[in-house]
Amino acid sequence: MSNLPVSHSYTADDIQVLEGLEAVRKRPGMYIGSTSQRGLHHLIWEIVDNSIDEALAGHADHITVRIDKDNIVTVEDNGRGMPVGIHEKTGKSSVETIFTVLHAGGKFGGGAYKVSGGLHGVGASVVNALSRWLEVTVHLNGKVYFMRFEDGGKAVEDLKVIGTTDRHGSLVRFMADDRVFTETLSYDHGTIKDRLQQIAFLNKGIKIDFVDERHEPSEFSYLYKGGIKEYVSFINKNKSPIHPDVIYVEGEEDNIQVEVAIQYNDGYMPNIYSFCNNINTHEGGTHEEGFRLSLTRIINNYAKESGVLKKDEEALQGEDVREGLTGIISVKHPDPQYEGQTKTKLGNSEVRKIVSSVFGEQLERYLMENPSAAKIIIDKAVIASKARLAAKKARELTRRKSVLEVSSLPGKLADCSSRDPYLSEIYLVEGDSAGGSAKMGRNREFQAILPLRGKVLNVEKARAHRIFENLEIRSMFTAFGCGFGEEIDISKLRYHKIIIMTDADVDGAHIRTLLLTFFYRYLKKLVEEGYIYIAQPPLYKISKGNQERYAYTEAELDIFRQELGEKTNIQRYKGLGEMNPEQLWDTTMDPEHRTLMKVTVENAMEADMVFDMLMGDEVEPRRNFITENAIYVKNLDI
Repeated sequence: MSNLPVSHSYTADDIQVLEGLEAVRKRPGMYIGSTSQRGLHHLIWEIVDNSIDEALAGHADHITVRIDKDNIVTVEDNGRGMPVGIHEKTGKSSVETIFTVLHAGGKFGGGAYKVSGGLHGVGASVVNALSRWLEVTVHLNGKVYFMRFEDGGKAVEDLKVIGTTDRHGSLVRFMADDRVFTETLSYDHGTIKDRLQQIAFLNKGIKIDFVDERHEPSEFSYLYKGGIKEYVSFINKNKSPIHPDVIYVEGEEDNIQVEVAIQYNDGYMPNIYSFCNNINTHEGGTHEEGFRLSLTRIINNYAKESGVLKKDEEALQGEDVREGLTGIISVKHPDPQYEGQTKTKLGNSEVRKIVSSVFGEQLERYLMENPSAAKIIIDKAVIASKARLAAKKARELTRRKSVLEVSSLPGKLADCSSRDPYLSEIYLVEGDSAGGSAKMGRNREFQAILPLRGKVLNVEKARAHRIFENLEIRSMFTAFGCGFGEEIDISKLRYHKIIIMTDADVDGAHIRTLLLTFFYRYLKKLVEEGYIYIAQPPLYKISKGNQERYAYTEAELDIFRQELGEKTNIQRYKGLGEMNPEQLWDTTMDPEHRTLMKVTVENAMEADMVFDMLMGDEVEPRRNFITENAIYVKNLDI
């Protein structure tokens, strides 16, 4: 690790104690969200956030995260090193205070950090409390200090000097407690890798190394001197930008740092991501509002002044100027206030004006200095405006006066008798044949069936008016009853389980992907809140005499073959229509025996890029993906 110049104003006096550490092990979910794999990952983020704080303060530029084969995590930085002096209030070393007292750290007072990353700020003490053991090594003032904690945060002995050094920085090594994380102790390689890369993008000039000894290749290194400007290029790699430059602006006002990077592509969906102190504020907030207001105002002003829009013409709307836009908004705030259920919506009112001012002023300058790029951007917004007006007429056809007006439901929908959305579920079934079996095999009280004919429209390649004119899509919008896009009202959703049921072959997989793309782009809230499911029909029926088994995987088929002996009759189901209603109910629709896979979004940005790659216009990325993943396909029916 490199030796940055060390300026010390980070001492024991900078550590402010807010409250004691209690009840963390009794109620870990209160501090890290859950004890699932997501909560397990939170342990890493808490320690990494501390290292990022050092980097944001200008005292570190290199962080290494290591996971060994036993799922032991090490996080090391080349910052100043944690303070080691005796803390005035606790009478213990500052290292022990940081790791045993909740909310004890430089980010809570004393001026050690101007800006602090992290969402909950529960700190290193919670990681210690939820670990089997944790070790801290500090390189400071020519000495190496060491301390170990065991069994949920108990100090084995006091902080001690174990050697000399010419380095500076902190190293934390821990093993999560299997008595707390009973579901799994295994960290997900992809999730950790993606988040560390994202942190590197959001903090230009900071090098982050990731070493995962469980994975091949095991070493990854991220360093982006262009920061979020490079991030936009990375997101747009499977798209076709319509102007060469990524437009980048930065500024600071009242100790609030603002960075924005944008680039338009020839697609139709906007992909705008906002961050505060490195946390993805996926519910938006005042920084995103300021950006949107400013973007619409500046582009309208330029369009009018350049004569593209006549004085009497309708102004461009926000959705017009955001069509095909990839954007990153990143603010660093000394005192962020979050709202929303998941605490990922920024609420500071002063941020709206600051982002709007910083971004608007510099975007206006860019447009004036780059007239050719400006013309391309304005022309795209004008075309989007005309398409919006066409879509407005088409989308009216999808609206229903009341969720209880059966006459307004699509004719091919076989609705359920229940009017309780919590109990009701709807199957989206591929084809009329399977739809017929499903209608006859279902429980009419709570199961509705909507057959879909042919391939669903690929919404990734279509403008809004084509989408709202599409009969299958209109049928789904109407049946669900909750609206779409930013107008979704979950309280009007008629079914709390929307189940995609397609054939177990290549065509079925394609239709499933088209439907998932549609849901993600136009009914994203339903995906995020867990209303979308995928049915798992069996691949085989194995019978011998009066014995029958249904196999959902090749492995299950092998097991049943061994159970039933030789001379079994094996039927391969290539389509749902091959099953009679009773078989379809027994295997795929009976809540007592079926297997449903809930669709979730762990990483919205990664999902955006996957849908772009799978369903967009660029062929080469899709070909590469298929080539790389073909080896994992064991059973291919064409």
